[in-house]
Amino acid sequence: MRKTAILPAWGRILRGYKPLLSIEITKECPLSCPGCYAYEDEHLGNGTTLRQLSDHKGDSLVEGILALVRRYRPLHISIVGGEPLIRYRELEALLPRLDRMNVEVQLVTSALRAIPEHWAALGCLHVVVSVDGLPEHHDVRRKPATYDRVLHNIAGHQVIVHCTITSQLLERETYLDDFAAFWSDRPEARKIWFSMFTPQKGQDSAERLSPVQRTLILDRIDRVARRFPKVYFPRSVLNGYARPPESPRECIFAQATACVSADLNTIVEPCQFGGKPVCSECGCIASAGLASIGRYRLGGVLPVAAIFRASLAIGQRLRPR
Repeated sequence: MRKTAILPAWGRILRGYKPLLSIEITKECPLSCPGCYAYEDEHLGNGTTLRQLSDHKGDSLVEGILALVRRYRPLHISIVGGEPLIRYRELEALLPRLDRMNVEVQLVTSALRAIPEHWAALGCLHVVVSVDGLPEHHDVRRKPATYDRVLHNIAGHQVIVHCTITSQLLERETYLDDFAAFWSDRPEARKIWFSMFTPQKGQDSAERLSPVQRTLILDRIDRVARRFPKVYFPRSVLNGYARPPESPRECIFAQATACVSADLNTIVEPCQFGGKPVCSECGCIASAGLASIGRYRLGGVLPVAAIFRASLAIGQRLRPR
């Protein structure tokens, strides 16, 4: 969300609306990425998994999403999945309409199919491509969305490259430098994001990071960001990763975002990860940035988070039922 949207977002909150909306546009995905939170058994928390939902296609999907936009009145939408480009025909109809509505859209994809050239002209659209490290790791984890396929499919676009750091990516000290160097040299990459793997409670996977590894990652990303301008890692994000919110109730991003699953009805709670995320190990870049901003004290006295919580409470009382 752009900085110019901060005041409008505050206005939405005061009127009882969440300024951010995340939609799992489809339950379908041909990938089987280890550690993917969307397909965890407890993601939806109601005994139903994402693959068991009845999702939408065609006009039903397009009109259903537009109905959600009219209901929630977001300034910013994240379209996730599943794999959103499975529904590229619906996106062809949907994205221009959202553009005309001045709704900012973040499309998160593995780029397993070509992104239409004319989407580059949509002012609302920000394409975020998930890349799990260098080819030696990515091509195994994200097959069939291999490096060669991703590079072919993003040609002619300016995308944000998003890498979620897992323990496997720490095997050599210069790994993140090598990753940033590769993508910094690619004209298709306008920005590089690093997040960290966020586990669920009770999850013991190879991706999970230890406290020592998390500290090591922050030092390495900070170093990489100083070398490569495309790497987005401001001090606010660093501080937010170092001190993540203690719970979803304390997380500004979670409280400001409505998350809807593929049937366009099921609410994903307590945040976009669903299930029971380990908040002390949160690696969400948006949560980290907003957490750090929330701790800033206006006039050295009043935390921004206190203003947010008060505004949220006012909005919940005033929103029409």
